[in-house]
Amino acid sequence: MIYVIIMSMRIDRLLCEMNIGSRSQVKELLKKGLVTVNGTVIKKADTNVNEHSDVIICEGRRYMYQPFVYYMMNKPAGILSATRDAHQRTVLDLLSEELKKQNQGDLTGIPVKDIFPVGRLDKDTVGLLLLTNDGELAHRLLSPKKHVAKKYYVKTDCPIGEKAADLFAGGIDIGEGQLTKPAVLERLGSREFNLTITEGRFHQVKRMFQAVGASVIYLKRISMGGLILDETLPEGHIRELSKEEVLLLC
Repeated sequence: MIYVIIMSMRIDRLLCEMNIGSRSQVKELLKKGLVTVNGTVIKKADTNVNEHSDVIICEGRRYMYQPFVYYMMNKPAGILSATRDAHQRTVLDLLSEELKKQNQGDLTGIPVKDIFPVGRLDKDTVGLLLLTNDGELAHRLLSPKKHVAKKYYVKTDCPIGEKAADLFAGGIDIGEGQLTKPAVLERLGSREFNLTITEGRFHQVKRMFQAVGASVIYLKRISMGGLILDETLPEGHIRELSKEEVLLLC
């Protein structure tokens, strides 16, 4: 987990930032003696606490101040990379279900609704998806100016020529009037490849293969920047990133 060190903060402000309630609701909880800090009941709203080291318990549940959260999801097919949809399940629905299954004892105070996927994977595409509430990090990873590399494992319906790697390296015409940026194609078999791209146009990987005469029948993202999909993480499951993994993205 990632913590921001601020030496002191008012307890009412801290509880509000952790989405425990409005300012008036928090004051009522304090007044009723339902908040303890390091085992001591706190009733004064202006009491300063250290959110980095103090143990804060509200109504019997421990809370940790964590301004940003970072989850790795091994996205399964059939799930939308969206925050909400009236008719289909989204990655946030899956995140909420997985967090409930994990029954996390310590609460971060970050509502699932404030978390979003960084970039999109098509409904039928599987693999690495980063979920966070860190808008600045998401912007850096998605900015066309940053050229963040994304690697995909691809299966096609038919073989493509040996010269395809040169075509991908020089940029592919996918019908937008401008060639794609140079991409690295690694041949794993006659119909299996790893493809690394540094941009994210609509259905880009599928359209690049279509341009050289093949259709993608299976697509899996295996890395984004320095973050690599944990192959021990089953499809449909999530886990928090380690501190080291978060640093790889910064």
